[in-house]
Amino acid sequence: MILMHFWRAMWGIVGRELLRFLKQKERFVSALVRPLIWLFVFAAGFRAALGLAITPPYETYILYEVYITPGLVGMIQLFNGMQSSLSMVYDREMGSMRILMVCPLPRWFLLISKLIAGTAVSILQVYVFLSIAWFYDIQAPLLGYLWLLPALILCGLMLGALGLLLSSFIKQLENFAGVMNFVIFPLFFMSTALYPLWKMKESSTLLHDLALYNPFSQAVELIRFALYGQFNQYAFIYTLVAFLVFMSAAIIGYNPSKGMMTRKGGK
Repeated sequence: MILMHFWRAMWGIVGRELLRFLKQKERFVSALVRPLIWLFVFAAGFRAALGLAITPPYETYILYEVYITPGLVGMIQLFNGMQSSLSMVYDREMGSMRILMVCPLPRWFLLISKLIAGTAVSILQVYVFLSIAWFYDIQAPLLGYLWLLPALILCGLMLGALGLLLSSFIKQLENFAGVMNFVIFPLFFMSTALYPLWKMKESSTLLHDLALYNPFSQAVELIRFALYGQFNQYAFIYTLVAFLVFMSAAIIGYNPSKGMMTRKGGK
């Protein structure tokens, strides 16, 4: 199998996912509405609870929005990773995924191509969100938006790999929502997306420890540092290791002798 075949197959999968995303405009809007509501509504409530001024000058009340913006970027990638795994379950039930899996290409390559496609979609959503935030006066250094790209790629791959791993265990589309509720909300709320670690430690040592070792927390920290032109080595290594673990487990889960095909045959 020559390199060109791999290249064409990968771009075929990526192109299919991008076209699906562009045609599903409601998916694009919903991906932006969720973090924007958190940014405009939740942060406003937080400011009111602290008694901060909500009129110009903006320097005082905008601090919390600046802090949670990277967390909301992580939220976009987290929900997109889960949405991509939902499409995997749907494709499996409709039969298109089974056809893809029997093509003469390594299964790991097909899964990684699917993962790259989902990550590309999430990065597009993130930059649109940041553009809207920019006009709301929540602005990072211009170079930060460039430094952010490698962090988004790694974080998107890690969260997408987690979604792939979960999709390998879900037998039917109807079971997807329940499983996701036990994954998305604990990952998001037990993380540094909304509050810093030192603040959590003041409230609960257990919550602090859970957030510290939460891979989503480290993804958010990697994004937060990158957005302001800094490199968090610990978060980078932690996120990279988490990606390798999740991806390896997902490839095993989609093994025809252990994963998806065995369950389908046993139904």
